[in-house]
Amino acid sequence: MLKLTRLLLMLVLACCTAPAIAEDDDGLQCVPYARQVSGIQIYGDAHTWWGQAAGRYERGSVPQVGAVMAFRPHGIMTLGHVAAVSKIVDSRTVLIRHSNWSTINGRRGQIEDDVAVVDVSQANDWSEVRVWYTPIGGLGTTHYPLAGFIYKGKAPKQPKRIERPLFQVAAAAPAPRRPKPLAPTPAAAPAPRADPIGDLISSLGS
Repeated sequence: MLKLTRLLLMLVLACCTAPAIAEDDDGLQCVPYARQVSGIQIYGDAHTWWGQAAGRYERGSVPQVGAVMAFRPHGIMTLGHVAAVSKIVDSRTVLIRHSNWSTINGRRGQIEDDVAVVDVSQANDWSEVRVWYTPIGGLGTTHYPLAGFIYKGKAPKQPKRIERPLFQVAAAAPAPRRPKPLAPTPAAAPAPRADPIGDLISSLGS
């Protein structure tokens, strides 16, 4: 009976001393950290944030300090990823704050503040990026697709998108001019045929 009482007491103490917000074995996930540092109140898996933001928050393709950078699922990153922009370095580089990206000291779920993300899209529209990866001390080689940026306040001015038709019909080339027909060459007069019999008769009659 005494052992049972002690066991129950230990369970009660364990429950009372547990953290208010439990974390899983991977540590702090990207979603609660992005929500905390950006103030954007969206819940659910990272890949759902872009769709959830429609009608609630302004969205766009231009980075802004405080905006959430929303990653699309890619490869083994099936749930997507979210991060908060902390600084604009130039038109191709920003710093972000995020969690559960790099493996640090053998553990996932680590917070990283002010690490680089570089736009590697051909159109400089932030549709594809490379992200700092701490274990190698530099940018990773993978190109990750972005859905865009979610803004807590007013969105910055967005570039105009040029809508191009899926199929572009080339203008018809002008038909080649037909050469004017050449005037017919007048036929040469037929050469008189030799008539030795007629010549002989003519000479006899003279």
